[in-house]
Amino acid sequence: YIYFFSSKENKETFMKNPIKYICQPKPKPPVPVKIAIVGPPKSGKTTVAKKFASVYGLLHLSMGNAIRLVLNDQPETELALMLKQHLHKGQTVPDELAIQALDVALMNHVCNTTGVVIDGYPVTRKQVNLLESARIIPVKIFELEMDAKEVFRRALLDKESTNRPPYPVHDSSQILAIKNSCYKQHIDAIRTYYKKEHQNWCVIDAFQSKWWIWNKVLQEVQVVVKEIQIYLERIREGKAAGIAGLCITPEELQYRLGEFGQYCPVSLAEKGELVDCSVTLSLQFAAEFRGHYYKMASQEELDKFLSRPEVYVPPLAPRPLPPQDMLPKRLTAAEVKALFPISAEMQGYCPVTYLNGKQRYEALVPGNIEYAAKYQDKVYIFESEEKLLKFMRLPEKYCNLKLPRKLPPKKEPMLLTALPLAGYLEQATTSLIKALAEVGCLKPKFPFLSVKKTALLFVACHLK
Repeated sequence: YIYFFSSKENKETFMKNPIKYICQPKPKPPVPVKIAIVGPPKSGKTTVAKKFASVYGLLHLSMGNAIRLVLNDQPETELALMLKQHLHKGQTVPDELAIQALDVALMNHVCNTTGVVIDGYPVTRKQVNLLESARIIPVKIFELEMDAKEVFRRALLDKESTNRPPYPVHDSSQILAIKNSCYKQHIDAIRTYYKKEHQNWCVIDAFQSKWWIWNKVLQEVQVVVKEIQIYLERIREGKAAGIAGLCITPEELQYRLGEFGQYCPVSLAEKGELVDCSVTLSLQFAAEFRGHYYKMASQEELDKFLSRPEVYVPPLAPRPLPPQDMLPKRLTAAEVKALFPISAEMQGYCPVTYLNGKQRYEALVPGNIEYAAKYQDKVYIFESEEKLLKFMRLPEKYCNLKLPRKLPPKKEPMLLTALPLAGYLEQATTSLIKALAEVGCLKPKFPFLSVKKTALLFVACHLK
């Protein structure tokens, strides 16, 4: 075999002990990295992007670079002619043409071997839609977060700097204010979209030093690249592989879900519990096996699934998922009211609290309509979120309970003044004691009235 080295020193080190370097583990499959960095003006996007490009050999690609690349390398193409047509008129290049230029620039051999850093793009919701239609999806998008005050402070420092370029720069306070307000106007919608669709958005505090930001970005990129490498390696070997960091959309996940839907196959097989994982969009505990996706309840269940996936999926799975109409369904308060005249089972008492309290009289606690579920066409109401989740996991355990003959009285709020006299005095004893103590201390006597009548009048006024 022939071996190549990065320097003469490395070659000499290898010559002294070649076996040591030949017997090391095989390198993981190379993964081209596609990342994007967005942020307000002066937040340090270009600094981070250029450093990545120089240290790791990635292509630094801003939208201006992509357009220039098409104009310089392919001047006779239809795209280049359309770009020139707009630029010669002094107009901004439309987003549709800019995306085409970016798509052409991404065909560069560097992008396909080491990767690319897209600098300052996308910045509007329309650009996001165009990127999606062109299937340009960065594995990680970094948002450098910074307020307007810091933007103007950095701009002022740049103006005082001696390293300014010889040509005029568009960095006046008015232009920066317009750029910053446009960015702030669109970034929330972009952030929400990518968090929901691809889970590839990462917010970084741009107030930190450039070295801190660089390390943070590097760590995140290393994690996602490692996840992709492990995924490729395991799928090639026919094993189960985690799918976190692969930018899988909710639609794609739904299309490729396995036999258990979004229920955890490990919890169902080992404990008989129906753990619904659809409550979270995250794919941190999701895996692919035999072309299907499965979601797990926690890291422990994911590790078990990755080590022996065939045990938890058909045909070896010990328990199948019940049919859709036999699964418990969570209800909102409005949905419970809409089911009228169907009344709640167990007269509205919480079945989970009753069974866990060993079916004692004291364990009969009324449920809260906010925590309700439907199971086998019956409605159950629970005391709290925790009790509702317990029922959702093991509905069979709690669904066939019988109430005792004697039930606690219903706790309905009642006005103090609506009580009969004896009950009123019983509930208001502290006030009465205070009144009697006061009359005993003051010993009042109204003119022309007896002592008894005076005391009664005083107590009445005091209570009022």
